[in-house]
Amino acid sequence: MLSNQNIEDTDLISGCLAGDRRSQKQLYDKYSAKMYAVCLRYMGNADDAQDILQDGFIKVYKNLDKFRGEGSFEGWMRRIMANTAIEQLRRKKLTFSMADKAEQIELKAPGAVDNLSEKDLLKIVSELSPGYRTVFNMYVVEGFGHKDIADALGISEGTSKSQLARARVILQEKVKNLK
Repeated sequence: MLSNQNIEDTDLISGCLAGDRRSQKQLYDKYSAKMYAVCLRYMGNADDAQDILQDGFIKVYKNLDKFRGEGSFEGWMRRIMANTAIEQLRRKKLTFSMADKAEQIELKAPGAVDNLSEKDLLKIVSELSPGYRTVFNMYVVEGFGHKDIADALGISEGTSKSQLARARVILQEKVKNLK
């Protein structure tokens, strides 16, 4: 029997579109761990991340017919998970502190994070406030631009830049304190 990693996405998508429950389960089994990591980065706790994961997969299944194959299927799923998390954060009326102008912060200790494990880095990022964490994840991890972040979160581009700069300062301090 083939492992889930060897099953072609196109076969799984076709099966899901045909209503095959086995294909849905295989798709979930293949991607749930990676998508959970995306959800956890946004939500900051396991329970909320699990809820977003379930909601996100429902959206994936409902919108499979919209996947055009123009990019990677995994990337398409990541975008759905990120958007689902952002929608939930909005519903919780996530507040962003407003800043007069964005600061450009350079890392004072380049390579400082090289000595940290991925687990330590995720823990530090998860300790950020929801506003900082969301902007940081969208910009650094998911690759959104400030305009896209601003549009998605209903904030100004300046606020997005400021939130990112402040998140970097906080993360720098946390990394420095670990040493």
